[in-house]
Amino acid sequence: MVKKSENIIVGISIGDLNGIGSEVVLKTFEDSRLLELCTPVIFANVKIMSFLKKAYELNLNFHGIDKLEQLVEGKINVLNVWKEHVNIQFGTNDNEVGKFAIKSFVTATAALKEDNIDVLITAPINKYNIQSDEFKFPGHTDYLAKEFNENALMFMIHEDLRVGLLTDHVPVNEVAKHLNEKLIASKVQIVNTTLKQDFRIEKPKIAVLGLNPHAGDNGVIGKEDEEIIKPALKKIYDSGILVFGPFSADSFFGSNQYKQYDAVLAVYHDQGLIPFKTMSFGNGVNYTAGLSKIRTSPDHGTAFDIAGKGIADADSFKEALYLAMDVFKNRNEYKELTKNPLILSKR
Repeated sequence: MVKKSENIIVGISIGDLNGIGSEVVLKTFEDSRLLELCTPVIFANVKIMSFLKKAYELNLNFHGIDKLEQLVEGKINVLNVWKEHVNIQFGTNDNEVGKFAIKSFVTATAALKEDNIDVLITAPINKYNIQSDEFKFPGHTDYLAKEFNENALMFMIHEDLRVGLLTDHVPVNEVAKHLNEKLIASKVQIVNTTLKQDFRIEKPKIAVLGLNPHAGDNGVIGKEDEEIIKPALKKIYDSGILVFGPFSADSFFGSNQYKQYDAVLAVYHDQGLIPFKTMSFGNGVNYTAGLSKIRTSPDHGTAFDIAGKGIADADSFKEALYLAMDVFKNRNEYKELTKNPLILSKR
């Protein structure tokens, strides 16, 4: 494999082949100009990808490889992760197809860990059909956190709107049980570091939403905001991180209050993702903050209802690609700057 200077090696896990993942991936790289910026490696099977290219009537060519050392810059590389035939039936929830999605993801993650790819972009999976004795994770983020032994955080990105989660795939009736000072401090620290090194924001301002309606109304509607979140945020603020809240979640986005901050931490999944996707659906990116490696994903799911029809919008996947490349460059620049404290102190 010829190692690039500026050309970034982008690993792509193909996701659920019965969904729209393969379509948005291939539509993205139909624009050959992207190959001047990055070298994609799709973790799948070249025969399957050729079948899908014809199904979507797309004009692009693949370079099939059996090991990453065979990768060629300027080509759309497809690493043969499996040899067997896959019975693709668009729009169908199929456990067998789910196994291939995980083969792709697990192999791509290993390549990321071994520095054989620079960044990882994951196409959507179906959280139900991927479950097995070997893979018992609700999604990509949880598996990545385990594999890298790091505290990962789901961070949704769209332009200047950045929404992170204190808890992600947790049932609503269990959210309060997970809240504690250690969790809040850890997640705020991840967001603060991410904004500095990956988004080049020198003094990030972070807002944290309250758990209960009206952030508890001073303890009238639940005690968690007063007894857990507020004290934790004060301690974090006193340590030098610009964190504010808890804010009442019902009006925070509608009033444009979020624009005063560089990032927002929601307490639970839907509290953060409903407003985020309402404002940016189809253009947002799911970024895994807190990892020593870079992973992004489009903000949508498998979309079985439109799979195979050739009408899926690739914009979110393109944004995931652009963000991964930007963060890769930003992080490398930040590492260089922090090698010399004198240079960093002058910024």
